Amino acid sequence: MNSLAACLRLARTEQIGPRSWRRLVAQHGSAQAALDALPGLAARGRRPVIIPPPDAIAREIEATFKLGGHILTLLDPAYPALLSQVPDAPPVLSVLGDIACLGQPAIALVGARNASAPGLRLAESLAAELAAAGLVVVSGLARGIDSAAHRGALFRQGLTIAAIAGGLDCPYPPENTGLQARIAEQGAVVTEAPLGTTPLGRHFPRRNRLIAGLTLGCVVVEAALHSGTLITARMAADYGREVFAVPGSPLDPRCRGSNDLLRKGAVLTEIAADIVQHLPPLDIRTGTAGASPTGTTTLSPPPSSVAPSSAIAVPPTAIAAASAPDTARPVRAGHTPGMPDLFVPADAEPAAGATPEHGKKAARAAQVPSATPVSGPISPSGRQSCVLDLLSITPIAVDDLVRRCQFSVSAVLIALTELELSGRVITYPDGRVGLAGTQADERA
Repeated sequence: MNSLAACLRLARTEQIGPRSWRRLVAQHGSAQAALDALPGLAARGRRPVIIPPPDAIAREIEATFKLGGHILTLLDPAYPALLSQVPDAPPVLSVLGDIACLGQPAIALVGARNASAPGLRLAESLAAELAAAGLVVVSGLARGIDSAAHRGALFRQGLTIAAIAGGLDCPYPPENTGLQARIAEQGAVVTEAPLGTTPLGRHFPRRNRLIAGLTLGCVVVEAALHSGTLITARMAADYGREVFAVPGSPLDPRCRGSNDLLRKGAVLTEIAADIVQHLPPLDIRTGTAGASPTGTTTLSPPPSSVAPSSAIAVPPTAIAAASAPDTARPVRAGHTPGMPDLFVPADAEPAAGATPEHGKKAARAAQVPSATPVSGPISPSGRQSCVLDLLSITPIAVDDLVRRCQFSVSAVLIALTELELSGRVITYPDGRVGLAGTQADERA
């Protein structure tokens, strides 16, 4: 049974992350069945699983509806198609406003909080042009570029989405309370945090994931090196979305991160047409790239004077790439194969004279042979012990772990779920797994 209450209880369980939620529902067939199995899974570990009581979940649902909000789960047909393709898509979304706009073609526009006046002006202009062209403008409701992006879209009576880090009833920053209310009337405010959540630093990477996952691409206007804006751009690249950057003065520290993106292959952006022409056709029913006789439209580059009522069709995306990755270059964990990697370290470049064939040979030489699955039954504790023996504090891709194991894929996933629930294994944001710190110390 996949009731809203069951889905929400499973998502609000402390030890259950987005990947674990998806894995448990797939393994047990429904959210309720996964909830019923949790105590038994946790009993094999070292710490109890704390499942929220049904009355607490009922109060959250009632309060959200009373606020005028909606709750979407990953199993709902109305859940945004593009976001659902993200491997760590949030299992539950709380939405204030029009949930239909979450599934419309959208572009992220993000940047510095302490933005310059020209940067703010350009962000507003880009957002207005993109909204006039039929794209939904998505940003994070922060000070600076984010607020300017929302205001630009609202100025053209376009749709805009604010992805926030806290609860729907906790606007942040406080001075944007009015802007959040306007966005809820003319678009949507979305979060994965429950009501009453005051935004903290650890919540913002989740918000960045929403921004990157909901959109066809990410436009960066002013970003310092090592800034949160670059986290959003990196997530967009990892999800296979196009990354755009507005050039800035090399003397301005606020532009060094965005200029670095350009140096590494981001699309140079000055006007909305630079963005639109790099967005391939999107099937809006499935959220996948490609042409379709119905359900797909095309978006033409908008002139700067385009009116909101102009008949400009639908957008596009850069989710899938036709070419295979250059195997001479190392592939960073979490990166989408076939997409240019804007975040590969400089020292990871292929050596001079290296060819794709050299890379293929190296990849074949480094390939781990698949182990033969065991034929006899193995106890859950024995399965966990074998998986733990192959893990270390250094994270490893689950595919690599499966290849080194003598168990089936499903058996490894079950063992990982049990170990994660017991606190002995950590699943990292890029999907890799490794030993938790205390467990690594014990096995040293």
